[in-house]
Amino acid sequence: MIKVRNLKKNFGPKVAVNGVSFTVAKGEVLGFLGPNGAGKSTTMRMITGFIPPTDGEISVGGFDMLNDPIPAKRLIGYLPENAPSYGDMTVQGFLSFAAELRGLAGDARRQAVERAIEMCFLEAVRHQSIETLSKGFRHRTCFAQSIIHDPEVLILDEPTDGLDPNQKHEVRTLIRRMGEKKAIIFSTHILEEVEAVCSRAIIIDRGAIVANGTPAELKARSENAGAVVLRLASGAAAGVKSKIDGISAVERSVVVSESPLVVRAFPRKSGRGPEFARAVGEVALRERWAVEELHTEEGRLDEVFRDITLPDTGATKEEAQ
Repeated sequence: MIKVRNLKKNFGPKVAVNGVSFTVAKGEVLGFLGPNGAGKSTTMRMITGFIPPTDGEISVGGFDMLNDPIPAKRLIGYLPENAPSYGDMTVQGFLSFAAELRGLAGDARRQAVERAIEMCFLEAVRHQSIETLSKGFRHRTCFAQSIIHDPEVLILDEPTDGLDPNQKHEVRTLIRRMGEKKAIIFSTHILEEVEAVCSRAIIIDRGAIVANGTPAELKARSENAGAVVLRLASGAAAGVKSKIDGISAVERSVVVSESPLVVRAFPRKSGRGPEFARAVGEVALRERWAVEELHTEEGRLDEVFRDITLPDTGATKEEAQ
């Protein structure tokens, strides 16, 4: 549904987006991640036709956004950054206006408004002016306008910004449900949303894609992915570490804490998997250690994000954090 090839955008001498390429299929929810100023919003604005690219190609539903923009834009629902709206309109009036702009009239428009109000939980404020709404309800109203015409493609820039935890859960559930039939791109700074909602994620940094994969694939790039953490009720740190280092599948181990005693064992590249945890557990059983906990770490998306996007200052990772 979305094809982006070698997309570039310059603002004078500043290169905001530099050679970005990716595709999004129907039934896919793509998370768009990156530090502030990385080029996320600029890329999304180019995909929607809001700003033109300096170079590159954009196709939405088979229509070229540069040469045939009207049919391409008909397929798109767009929630821009900061969720702009008309404050003096009521929620229902604004959504009716948005539906009319999308070419809906009569019963079709009324049904579209009712559907959007129901899906975005706006019934309680439908007759309230937008300027009197809380930030969360304003944002949900703007989210509702993006889906008013039941688009095949959704481009959402920070869709949960300003929402309370319950509202975030509702919006995430809605995105996940709509993602079964639509092609969705949404940017976020909340990494847990990527794991909860996305089928795939892209990390962009300084205008270029630096990672692309499923949340599980990205987490597997974490330094701690596949490591086994062993927590003991008692024991000498040096002796325990020495025994663990003696396991053939262990590349290295570190003492995380001495009280309580926690040791993290890292596998050799060829030794990741349940067998590695079993090998550590067998040593613990043989040595009769008082094991309180033993688990394999999945890796964390925030660790991968920092590793990829932190500038190289010559400092260690711990110092940078």
